[in-house]
Amino acid sequence: MSKTKERIRDSQLRYKQGLGQNFIYDDALLQALVAASGVTEQDDVLEIGPGSGSMTAHLCDAAHHVLSVELDERLIPLLEAFLREKSNFTLVQGDVLSLNLREVTSPLQKPISVVANIPYYITTPLITLLLSCGVPIRRMALMVQKEVADKLLSAPGEEGWGMLAVRAQYFCEPELAMDVPAACFTPPPKVDSAFVLLHMRDKPAVAVRSEEDFFRVAGAAFALRRKTMTNNLCATFRMGREDALNLMAQAGLDGKIRGERLTLAELGRLADAYTAWKEENP
Repeated sequence: MSKTKERIRDSQLRYKQGLGQNFIYDDALLQALVAASGVTEQDDVLEIGPGSGSMTAHLCDAAHHVLSVELDERLIPLLEAFLREKSNFTLVQGDVLSLNLREVTSPLQKPISVVANIPYYITTPLITLLLSCGVPIRRMALMVQKEVADKLLSAPGEEGWGMLAVRAQYFCEPELAMDVPAACFTPPPKVDSAFVLLHMRDKPAVAVRSEEDFFRVAGAAFALRRKTMTNNLCATFRMGREDALNLMAQAGLDGKIRGERLTLAELGRLADAYTAWKEENP
């Protein structure tokens, strides 16, 4: 049994299933994960969900500074005691989804790296938050459910292609670092996991006139799966079929193509056509 696992056992702390607490204690695996994250001594790191602090300690050894955000108040004294000798460590207690991340990360060198072993139920809102919070980020290294990793890496027309993939691939270049079986966690979750890297692009994957309209059009593409994009435009934006077909033609798209088959570039062209239509039809 690892010393960290013994420390948690001796504290008589019970894992909270409602908080998605599944910890990794295997030092070799933790070292491999930190190495895969690409964190170097020049990086300041925002870690979300340090849990037992096992990965945090390795991050502190690799990074310039680590700022960890932990929701569970019970873990705070354990983390402070375990990491008290790490001079490059800062701990913040709170819910990352409700904190002002610009304020929290203000002491860190930018751009930051984000590392997280997070509860699976907040994966989508967390990724969405990190991509829109305005904090300069170099890359994100996230432990996610294997199914979510498949979605992040999916391509147009595949089952996993949806808003999460569109948003992530618009801003980032996703990469699978490694698969992590459920047996590697304590307690083991019911599903396998994957460690994914989201490398932030210098600029979005496609240039569009309105980013807001791009994501509105992308949302329309998946609003009614198995329906044509023309039908989805009509339903989402309450426009006539003739207008919808004209937008599809302006974007160089077949009016019968399904929204779930559109690439980022095609969504971008359609979004620009929609922006122009909206300006003409206020």
